[in-house]
Amino acid sequence: MNITKTIKVAFRALGRNKMRSFLTALGIIIGVGAVITMVSIGQGAKSAVEERFNSFGTNLLFVRPGSRSFRGVHGGSGTYQNLTPADANAIEKADAVQYVSPNVNTRAQVVYGNKNWNTSIYGVGENYPQIRNWEIEEGVFFDEAMVRSGQKVAVLGSEVNQNLFEGEYSIGKIIRVKKIPFRIIGILKSKGESGGWFNPDDMLVIPYTTAQSRLVGRTDIIQSIDVSAISATRTEEAVKQIGDILRTRHRIAPGAEDDFNVRNWAEIAEGAAESTKILTILLGGIASVSLLVGGIGIMNIMLVSVTERIREIGIRMSVGAREMDILLQFLIEAVVLSILGGIIGIGIGVGASKLISQFAGWNTLISMGSILLAFIFSGSVGIFFGFYPARKASKLDPIEALRYE
Repeated sequence: MNITKTIKVAFRALGRNKMRSFLTALGIIIGVGAVITMVSIGQGAKSAVEERFNSFGTNLLFVRPGSRSFRGVHGGSGTYQNLTPADANAIEKADAVQYVSPNVNTRAQVVYGNKNWNTSIYGVGENYPQIRNWEIEEGVFFDEAMVRSGQKVAVLGSEVNQNLFEGEYSIGKIIRVKKIPFRIIGILKSKGESGGWFNPDDMLVIPYTTAQSRLVGRTDIIQSIDVSAISATRTEEAVKQIGDILRTRHRIAPGAEDDFNVRNWAEIAEGAAESTKILTILLGGIASVSLLVGGIGIMNIMLVSVTERIREIGIRMSVGAREMDILLQFLIEAVVLSILGGIIGIGIGVGASKLISQFAGWNTLISMGSILLAFIFSGSVGIFFGFYPARKASKLDPIEALRYE
């Protein structure tokens, strides 16, 4: 049997009813287009989440205060302020740790001339930009000497800088926080919004020692410690070393509950990425329903086609066509419909993804894997739903088929 000739016969048969063939393939076109579009949205969301988390730091660990029980009342995480600058200094000596930044956070009104802006005040160490993978747009970040001496210097987030200075050059200018003057020495590079719960550009950064003495009023405690491990492979080792150091310093007995928490940023990022992966699967699954509907449409039309062409089938069998020849003829027709619909659907899906990205501002990511999967799936739909009508055609009795009117 000549496959090429059979394919030509299939195209000729489909060409006799162009509109019906197009409407039959439309279900596959819509299904493949929807799958590629939905998967590209899901993968784009996953990529955006990963990029966002990576922008906040590399090999990042958070040390936060734990909880405390008092007379049977158990406080939540962070209710027990027990971290000190000495804890941060001890952690910095661990061999799996690269950088450490003690943190003291508050919120206050920042004033410049007749302008003011309420923002988050972050008291941090000199290694904060390295830990958080944050570049300086203008000026410099404060150094160890400035931190040690508690100088009144500040580095502005891009949004605070824009709202207070509105494009005016701000390096060297004096702002006031709780009536205390601070000299601006740098501007942080913009990182963009973070999903509504925190805007990293809306902040002001000062030495943590200055925040302790001037804004908080306590020099004996810090609210948290940011840590950067030497490498991603040593992150778990750094977590263990930090835990051992703090348990020793806080005199925590073996088996007793820790009064601190060490969180791995990579695990948080992984959890967020896993959520977007589930979203991608869900979106792809919903869109795949239209492929199933398209496959049922192909089966329906092929059954109609078999009924319409019973006499043709009888003639072909009478001149020597075998069951396999008839089966392949109708099966190839179904596969051709499905594959053509898949190719058109891929084009529509890619175009729709780009339009969504351009006009809706959503991050979309089209991968060759999703295109290849959609193409293979569309062909499989043709084979699966075309087999029954093709087999029905091949099992017709030639004599009965010739008598059919």
